[in-house]
Amino acid sequence: DLAALRPGLRDRLDRHPLVSGVGFVAAPGLLGDVPGWLEWWQRGPGGAVRPLLLDLDPEHSAYSDYTHWDWYTLPRETGRRAVAGPYVDYLCSDEYSLTLSAPVALDGTFVGVAAADVYLRHFEAAVLPALQALPGPARLVNARGRVAASTDPAHLVGSLTRGPDFGAVLAGPRTGHRADGLRLLPCAGTPLVLVTTENRARV
Repeated sequence: DLAALRPGLRDRLDRHPLVSGVGFVAAPGLLGDVPGWLEWWQRGPGGAVRPLLLDLDPEHSAYSDYTHWDWYTLPRETGRRAVAGPYVDYLCSDEYSLTLSAPVALDGTFVGVAAADVYLRHFEAAVLPALQALPGPARLVNARGRVAASTDPAHLVGSLTRGPDFGAVLAGPRTGHRADGLRLLPCAGTPLVLVTTENRARV
């Protein structure tokens, strides 16, 4: 039933070199012949595109339960796009990665997520020049407050930013917010928040 997705997924990988893996992750019970499924394609070390094959049988000791990962639970619970990580992606690549995901619904019912992986080193190379061009320390954080990229030595990549409700910032209007001397600006099209110090940077 998911074979029709494969040409499009492979094409996405071919056209977007920043993306290391892409696919659809089915909600448990969606498919009649398997308890769960990842229609997932990724770029190998040599650049070849190949499918990810996981043991998704709960009866086996190697069972890979994906339903507890943020990239799955956040879209399911909020109905919105999410960025998970950075984290070590033991499920797909064993690389320090970000996963961008969005809920997929059929007739109003959640049926899984569409997602893409980006290696953190590639993401940082793409966004750090823009952050470094700002007049003060800056960082990008996800809805959980985890830092995805930073030029602020007080907030390293992978650390948690506590205090502001970044999920509420992402759910609200695309305007600047202020909290505890910080300026918070949602990034258009990507569920990340740009955080700068109020008295040192303007966005």
